[in-house]
This record gives sequence, structure tokens and C-alpha cells, in this order.
Amino acid sequence: MAKILLVEDDEAFAAIVTDWLGRENHTVEVCHDGDSGLEMTKSFRFDLIVLDWQLPGLSGVEVCQSYRKNGGVSPVIMLTGLGSIDDKTSGFDSGADDYLTKPCDLRELSARIRALLRRPAQLEEEVLKVAHLSLNTKSLVAEVAGKKVELLPKELALLEFFMRHPDRVFSQDAILAHVWKSDSEAGPETVRTWIKRLRKKIDVDDKSAIQTIYGVGYKLSSSNI
Repeated sequence: MAKILLVEDDEAFAAIVTDWLGRENHTVEVCHDGDSGLEMTKSFRFDLIVLDWQLPGLSGVEVCQSYRKNGGVSPVIMLTGLGSIDDKTSGFDSGADDYLTKPCDLRELSARIRALLRRPAQLEEEVLKVAHLSLNTKSLVAEVAGKKVELLPKELALLEFFMRHPDRVFSQDAILAHVWKSDSEAGPETVRTWIKRLRKKIDVDDKSAIQTIYGVGYKLSSSNI
């Protein structure tokens, strides 16, 4: 479950990829030109970026170069119909982490994404454990004190986000930016509602795992609840 930016000018192909990755519980933002894609990287945090090479405005290579120069560290996959060694070298030299020639098999794209998200730099672990909570990010099985619980996709995304950052306080705006799409109409009340729903499923003995830090935001405590 990752927040992914897809920059692809072929709108039909972008829709297919978005649907495919959405079925794998990823949150996907889409831009159709290089300039918009670069602006998105400056305004929001993404776990991974999928960049088409040939884009209106800035090319995928230029977007990747600017992203890296601005301090961006998330993995970047380049998509392109160009397949020569020189083209691949240019892509990697721009800061891309992987390269996939179009037309590509979506199963291969998913595999490449999973491989990049497992890199140590991304702190991506298959099984997360915090206090009495356990979450397998591959099978999407969540356990509370050793017992499986059924969570909705948004509850899973929220839980994974908090479990990757235990004891760290996040404002409602920060949670929105990480878990919801930027064009979503969700607001602070949405965050409060989903956290309330999640608490009902993961709390034990009337003690809340996700603590409210009044006037600041929320955090998941790593201490035994």
C-alpha cells in the first residue's frame, strides 16, 4: 500500500494503470504532463513515482533530474517506448531507479514497484509489528493481540501509515496528504471519522492505540496498550 504518482500523457493507458494499482490497494495520483508532475512532487510526498519518458512540456528525464536536484529520494520508474542502451543510460543517469519499456505487462510493473518499495532506504517491511498490532502488508492481514481483524482499504492504509511511524505525531493535514489523494474532498472531519472507525477495531481494554495529541494531531503509541 503506497502513495504513487503516475505521470503519463496517454490518458487511456494511465486509467488502466491507475485501476490496476488501485486493485493492489495503492493510492495513485495522475498527471498528464511533465510540468504538472514536477509540481506535484514539490507539493506532496509520494512513496514511488512512475514517469513516462515522452511527456508534453518537461520530459520524464527532466522531471526526474529536477526531482533529484530538489532532494527527492523516492524510487522512480521510467516508462518509455525507447529501448536502446543509450536511452536506458540517459534514464538511469537522470536519477531513475528502474526502467520499463512500453508496452509493458502490468504484472511486471507491479513486481518492479514491489521490489523498489522493499528497498531498505524505504523502510518497507512485509510484516509490521507495533505493540499488540501486526500487519502483513503483502497479504493485508491485520491482527490485534494475535487475532485477525477485518479492515476496510482506507482503514488498512491508515493503520499501515501509523505503524510505519510509531510514536510520531501527525497533524490531520499531514495524514490527509499521505493517505488521501490530493484532489479528494476529504478534510479534517474525514480523518477524525476514519480514525474513530479504526480505533473501534484495533483498541483493547478501552485503551486507544492511536492517541489524540490535542491541538496537534494523532500518534500510534509503540508501548503495550
